[in-house]
Amino acid sequence: MSGIIKWQKSSFSGGDDNQDCIELAEADGQILLRESDAPDTVVTTDRTKLRAFLLGVKAGEFDHLAG
Repeated sequence: MSGIIKWQKSSFSGGDDNQDCIELAEADGQILLRESDAPDTVVTTDRTKLRAFLLGVKAGEFDHLAG
């Protein structure tokens, strides 16, 4: 990955920097995801796959995993 990566966290995480959250960034045409408490572990995907995942989340397809 070239350049500086600017990570963005969800506004649902609140303003407290001590709250763990999922962060996203875009670099070299890829979408990067990481947990703020494990910043060295990065998942890479593309816009199409991320869109499909988010639609599945909104449709409740993964609710059983959240307990």
